[in-house]
Amino acid sequence: MKALIFNPFSGASGDMILGCALDLGADRKAIKELIEASVPVSVDIKEIFKKGIKALDVRIKVPDKEPTRTYPELVDVIKGAKLPTKVEESALDIFMKMAEAEATVHGQPDHENLHFHEVGQNDALADVIGSSAAIHALNYDSVYCMPINVGSGTIECAHGTFPVPAPATLELLKRGKLYFRGGAEKKELLTPTGAAILAHFARSVETFPQGRVISTGYGAGDSELAGPNVLQGVLSKLDSCLIPDNFEVLETNVDDVSGEVLGNLFEELLAMGARDVAILPATMKKGRPAHFITVIAKPEDTAKLARKIIIETGSLGVRVIPSRHRLMASRRIESVKFEVEDQVYEAAVKIARDSEGILLNISAEFEDCKKIAKTSGVPVKEVMRKAVEAARRLFS
Repeated sequence: MKALIFNPFSGASGDMILGCALDLGADRKAIKELIEASVPVSVDIKEIFKKGIKALDVRIKVPDKEPTRTYPELVDVIKGAKLPTKVEESALDIFMKMAEAEATVHGQPDHENLHFHEVGQNDALADVIGSSAAIHALNYDSVYCMPINVGSGTIECAHGTFPVPAPATLELLKRGKLYFRGGAEKKELLTPTGAAILAHFARSVETFPQGRVISTGYGAGDSELAGPNVLQGVLSKLDSCLIPDNFEVLETNVDDVSGEVLGNLFEELLAMGARDVAILPATMKKGRPAHFITVIAKPEDTAKLARKIIIETGSLGVRVIPSRHRLMASRRIESVKFEVEDQVYEAAVKIARDSEGILLNISAEFEDCKKIAKTSGVPVKEVMRKAVEAARRLFS
């Protein structure tokens, strides 16, 4: 599987993403012509050095006076450009994400009347259209994003002085489920446009997925920092066709907790987002019977799950083993119809595939099959077998 991995250790903006994708191999001449045919700008692309790192610098030259557009006007510009279908869809979704974030921050339920300021100008349109076209041209199977350095301090916006990251940028990070961190630099290193592009294309990871590097690229930023102000991009051949994922493990030992309480805790943790829960019998000091609780969770769910464990069991602490890396199959729930004792029933099945679409496993939903077994009088394992056979005929 071929993966595109962005590493924004020095932030990200629209022009940095565009430069990075071009440096990774997207056709510079074709992308430049597409941008200039879509928006009234001129594009200058050149190689420069940022603290000794060779990077591609993209400059969007705009007219002296630029219009401030509403969201519908931006949509009209993109649709009027007659872009390739995938590029148009990406550009529209990126601006939709920015519109929704701005509307949320400013308390405007109708983003149709929302006026954009910086991100409604021609250079932002050029960055979004160009980045969308360049990224789609890289022929990847999946896109990942490492934690983003957002910078620190304050910035001046159309509405006043705001902390970094700016409110709309923070909303985009939340909606895109992107990992980020503050930096020592008293500057805004992640722009709303950069956040929206990454939120559209990339899935957030905390470590590089295991693989072999095919090529690297660097998009130059405008700032002069202690380190190189560049966005690093990596095209990598992953070692597995399974999907990389990051999770954390929560552990604690508890005694003097009844089986009923533990059973309820098991259900509550799963309902709150735990990926898996295991409760095993154990022996603690002085030979006391106890239980060992292990929970697998996404990092963003760790705190609330640990609190739930403490509240329900009386434990005084939960150990957290951070940022474990795992490989998993892509899973999808489908519904199948099949016959049992000359009657047609319907049950859910889980279809597992790798990133290339190869079928790995099919399993039947137990609760559905249990109901069918009670109705038909047929053993549940036989009902599950029939459901899986029906699914394999449909989805193999």
